[in-house]
Amino acid sequence: MSAQHPIIAITGSSGAGTTSVTRTFESIFRREGVVAAVVEGDSFHRFDRQSMQVAMAEAEAKGNLHFSHFGEEANLFAELEQLFRTYADTGSGNSRKYLHSDAEAAPYNQAPGTFTPWEPVPDSELLFYEGLHGGARTQTIDIARFTDLLIGVVPVINLEWTQKIHRDKRTRGYSTEAVTDVILRRMHEYVHYICPQFTRTHINFQRVPVVDTSDPFSARTIPTADESLVVIRFANPRGFDFPYLLSMLHDSFMSRANTLVVPGGKMELAMQLIFTPMILRFVERRKKLLAA
Repeated sequence: MSAQHPIIAITGSSGAGTTSVTRTFESIFRREGVVAAVVEGDSFHRFDRQSMQVAMAEAEAKGNLHFSHFGEEANLFAELEQLFRTYADTGSGNSRKYLHSDAEAAPYNQAPGTFTPWEPVPDSELLFYEGLHGGARTQTIDIARFTDLLIGVVPVINLEWTQKIHRDKRTRGYSTEAVTDVILRRMHEYVHYICPQFTRTHINFQRVPVVDTSDPFSARTIPTADESLVVIRFANPRGFDFPYLLSMLHDSFMSRANTLVVPGGKMELAMQLIFTPMILRFVERRKKLLAA
């Protein structure tokens, strides 16, 4: 953790909704004039798209049916930890971009599914990470310890699967069967690498549908925000003004002393109310240290 070079990390699995949360943070950064260096977790995958297919086939041939982007073998955990450590110490570090689509790849004259070269992150007031492993910890690395604010985005599992199936079918052209195979292959590493991170987070957001999601593999629609509740768990509730949050978030309630429940349509507003003061405190503390 670093008072002078703070790090905010959003962690959650594919289909959890971390990209939507990132948009909320980017809105806060723009409104408050905060300069953030944004890093995507996909940038720290070990393999590009073509190489990943080869690596998966090789792993399967050896009897490893659980090889996926969720696990340690397919990611550069040491390099991600090094970025967090270096940024916390000096406000610098190296990153790159993973080019998901033709539109993203065109400015770089590269094929989609490839990485841009490594280069220094831009000068910034804080580092913002969104991806699978912002709170990862293994026997050899501990990425979570460098975060000043670690946020988990955790829909109930059936909703997460429903969102992933619809996204991958719509934007990537996959069949339901293909996405189902991906979900099954990732399950072992989901349990061992993704779930444990949510015990290390400072705040978790879990969206819970209030409509039937019993069979996510045949669901025709994704439950809307108004068909959901959001459970917000604070690891340390001290310092948060819950009476104020309850007054600002209509129909919200406290289910436990550290847990706020809000209507799904109020999730973005809840994030704005919770995180804007925290971000401003990070920036103000940084300015005071630099001025000292």
